[in-house]
Amino acid sequence: MEPIGTFRVSPRLPPALERLRELAYNLRWAWDHSSLELFRRLDADLWEDAGHNPVLLLGRIDQSRLEAAAEDEAFLSHLDGVSRFLDDYLTLTKESTWFRRAHGSAPAPLIAYFSAEFGLTECLSIFAGGLGILAGDHLKSASDLGLPLVGVGLLYQQGYFRQVLNDAGRQQEIYQDNDFYTLPLALERRPDGNPLTIAIAFPGRQVAAQVWRARVGRIPLYLLDTNIPANGPGDRDITDQLYGGDLEMRIQQEILLGIGGCRVLEALGLDPVVCHMNEGHSAFLALERIRRLMERHGLDFAEARELASAGLVFTTHTPVAAGHDAFPHALMARYFEDYARGLGISLRELLVLGRQDAENDGEPFGMTVLALRLAAHSNGVSRLHGRVSRPMWRGLWPGVPEHEIPIGTVTNGVHFRSWISLEMDQLYDRYLGPRWREEPADETAWGRAGRIPSEELWRTHERRRERLVAFARRRLRTQFARRGASRAELEEVEEVLDVKALTIGFARRFAAYKRATLLFRDPDRLARILGDADRPVQILIAGKAHPRDEVGKDLIRQIVSLAREPPFHRRLAFLEDYDMAAARYLVQGSDVWLNTPRRPLEASGTSGMKAAANGVLNLSTLDGWWAEAWDVVGGEALAGGWAIGGGELYSDPEEQDRVEAEALYALLERTVVPAFYDRDAGGLPRRWVGGMKAALGRLCPIFNTHRMVREYTDRFYMPAASRARRLAADEAVGARALAAWKTRVLAGWSAVSVEAVDAGPADEVEVGEQVCVRARVRLGSLGPEDVAVQLYIGRLDPRGMISEATAIRMQPGGPVGDTAHVFEASAVPCPASGLHGYTIRVLPQHADLDGRFLPGLIAWAGPETAVE
Repeated sequence: MEPIGTFRVSPRLPPALERLRELAYNLRWAWDHSSLELFRRLDADLWEDAGHNPVLLLGRIDQSRLEAAAEDEAFLSHLDGVSRFLDDYLTLTKESTWFRRAHGSAPAPLIAYFSAEFGLTECLSIFAGGLGILAGDHLKSASDLGLPLVGVGLLYQQGYFRQVLNDAGRQQEIYQDNDFYTLPLALERRPDGNPLTIAIAFPGRQVAAQVWRARVGRIPLYLLDTNIPANGPGDRDITDQLYGGDLEMRIQQEILLGIGGCRVLEALGLDPVVCHMNEGHSAFLALERIRRLMERHGLDFAEARELASAGLVFTTHTPVAAGHDAFPHALMARYFEDYARGLGISLRELLVLGRQDAENDGEPFGMTVLALRLAAHSNGVSRLHGRVSRPMWRGLWPGVPEHEIPIGTVTNGVHFRSWISLEMDQLYDRYLGPRWREEPADETAWGRAGRIPSEELWRTHERRRERLVAFARRRLRTQFARRGASRAELEEVEEVLDVKALTIGFARRFAAYKRATLLFRDPDRLARILGDADRPVQILIAGKAHPRDEVGKDLIRQIVSLAREPPFHRRLAFLEDYDMAAARYLVQGSDVWLNTPRRPLEASGTSGMKAAANGVLNLSTLDGWWAEAWDVVGGEALAGGWAIGGGELYSDPEEQDRVEAEALYALLERTVVPAFYDRDAGGLPRRWVGGMKAALGRLCPIFNTHRMVREYTDRFYMPAASRARRLAADEAVGARALAAWKTRVLAGWSAVSVEAVDAGPADEVEVGEQVCVRARVRLGSLGPEDVAVQLYIGRLDPRGMISEATAIRMQPGGPVGDTAHVFEASAVPCPASGLHGYTIRVLPQHADLDGRFLPGLIAWAGPETAVE
C-alpha cells in the first residue's frame, strides 16, 4: 500500500540532552573514543544492536533511559566535555590547523574528492573494502588537518552485501536496505525547503538525483541518491548496490558520480579548483568540467581541456589490467553521442580520450585511460605499485623511458584515531604525549615508543587479545545459532580459541591473488604448528569474496571445511561478515598480521598498517606497502615483523606458491613462534615487545593518512590550484594561449628531428672529467623557445641500453640554415667509471605545461643521426 503522504519521526530528547543530536550527526564521533563511550553509556546493548549508529540508538532508546540520563550529573558532565571538544574542533582550532600553518591565510582553493565508496563507519554501508576505507580515512585526515575539501560519492540503498555461510561453507550474499532517515545523514534542501536535486540526460530520458550530506568532522560529504519518485523503477535502482549489476549499470553509476557529482557542487554554489579522482570510477567528471568551462568562459574544447586538466588529480589503485573499468563502443555511443556534440567534438574524438591506441577503434573506452590523459597529476599508492603502473600504461606515452612515465607515487596510509584501540590510545597519551594524535607524521613523538615500559605495553596488548577472543566467540556463536547448531555445539564455541595463544590474523577481500589458502597448502604441517601443547598457535580469518568471484568463494569454503576437522577445530576460525567493527578487533588484538599476496599484484594494502599502529607484527610477502616498510626497518627480523621470501618474481605461479608456502612455514616454526614464547622469568617476551616498539617507532610516522594527505596537498593540490588559477585568469587567456600553442606544436612536430651530433665525448675519459656535446636539431616551423633539447646520458646495462640516465638541458647556440638550430651541453661531469652511453632527445616546452611529456611528442636521435 503506497502512502498518500510521509512524515519523519525524530527522537524526543530532554533539553539537557539536546546536544546529543548534533553529536550524532557529525561523524567525528567515529574517531573519538570519548564520544563513542558517551553513546554506549546510554544503553550498551542497544548500541550493539543499532550497529554502532547513534542516530538509530537515539531513535530506539527507551524514553525513561533518556530522562534518567538527563538527571545523571556524571553523564551530563561527560556530554558537556564531548560537546566542548567538538565545538573546539570545529571552530576554535580551525585557524591553527596544519593547512593554515603550512599554506597561510590567503583564500584557500576548494578541493573536491570523488570516490565510488567511502568507508567511514560500519553503520554507513557505502563501501566494499580497502578503496572505500582509504577514502574514508582521507576525509578524516583532511578534516583533522583543516583542508578546504569536500567529498562526493553515491548513497547506495543496499550498499555492499552482508555475508553469511551455509552449512557447506559457501558464501551467500544478503542485501539489506539502508534507512537513510535513521543514519547520520541530512537531506540537502533548497532555500524553499524542497530537496536539492540535479538531473542528467540518459538515453531517451532525464535521471534525477537528490543529495544527502554527511558531516565528517569539518568536511562535508555529498552523496547522490536516485531512489526518488521522479525516476522510473530502473533508474531508481542506479544507486541500489555498490558494484552491482552489469556494465550498463556500472556506466550509469559512473556517469552519476562524475557528471552528476560536478552538477551537485555547482547547485550548492561550490566551485572546486582541484578535483581528485580516487580510482577511475569518477573520471567522467573531467568531461563535465570541460563542458562547464566551455559554457562559462566561451572556450572551445581544446582550450577548456587545458584549463580543466590543470586542476585534475588522479589516483590509481589497481595493478591488474582487468581490474580497470572499460566500456564497449556501443555502450559509450548510447550514453555519450549527444554529450560529445555538446562538447563540440565527434563521438570518435571523445572515445580516443579513453584509448591507449588512438587508432584502434576496437579498443574499449577505459576510465583509467581517460583519467591519465586528462589529469595534471597521477599516482599509484605505493612505490612498488608506481613501478608496476608505469609499464602498464606506457602506451599513452610512446617513446618515453619507463621510469619517466608521469605516474608518481603517494603511498597510502591509515587514520590512526579510527583504528587504534582505546587502551593503546591511553598508553600513547601517557608516554608519547599528545603529538602522536595531533601530528601522527611527527617522528619525534613516535620516537618515544622505546620509553613505553615493556610490561605495560605487553599487558595492554594481552587485554586486546582477550577482547578479540571474546568477540570471535560471540560472532561464532551467532553464526552457529543461525545454522541451527545444537546446544552442545553452541557451548563448545566457548572453548574455541585460547586467550594466551599466539594469534595470527588474516582479514581482507578474498581475491585469488591474495592467496588466503597459502598457509593451508600443507595441512599436516600446519596442524603440528597449531597443535603444539607448549607453544600453541591459532588463526582468525575473515573476508568477503565478490558475489561473482567463484574462485574466491571456493577459497572461503576450503578454509571453513578445514576449520571443522579435529586438528583445527579449536585453533582455526572463520568469522562471517567482515566489517569495520570486526577489522578493529582483529588489527587491535592479533599478535601477527598475515598477508600473502602474489607479488606484484597488491597495490598497497592498509590492514597491516592498522595492525602496526596497534603494535601488531606483520608477516607478509614483499608486496604493496610492506615492500616499502621492509626497506624502512632495514630488513631486520622482529623490527616490526618479517618478510616471506625476498621479493622474487616467478614465471610459474604454482612454483611461487610452493616456495613461499615453504618459507612461511619455516618462518613460523623457526622464528615467529619461538620468539613469541621466548619469555623471561616474569613471563614477558622482551624480544617480541622490542619488535612491537620498533613497529611503532619506525612505521607509524610514515604509514598514516596525515602524512599521505599532506603529501597530496603539497605535491599535487596546491601546485594544481596555482596552475589552474593562472590559466583561468583574465577570462582564461592562459588556457587559450596554451591550447593554441599545442595545436601549433602538434601540426609541426613531424618535422622535428635530431639531424647530427657535431661534437661528443672522446672514446675514453676519466672520472670527474667534463664532457661537451653539441647537436644540430631540425625544428621545422617551430622555434627554439617551443622545445627542450636534452642530453640523455648514463651507464649502459648488460643489454647495451642506457640506464640510471640523467637528462641534461642543452642550451640553444644559434640557427643553422632555415630550420636547424645548434644546441650545446657543456661541462657535463662524469661521476663514475664504467661504460656509458648518450643520446639526444627533443620535447615540447611551454611555461604552462602540466608535466614534462605530451603523449606522442618526443623525438630521439636515431641510428641514422650523423655523428661528426
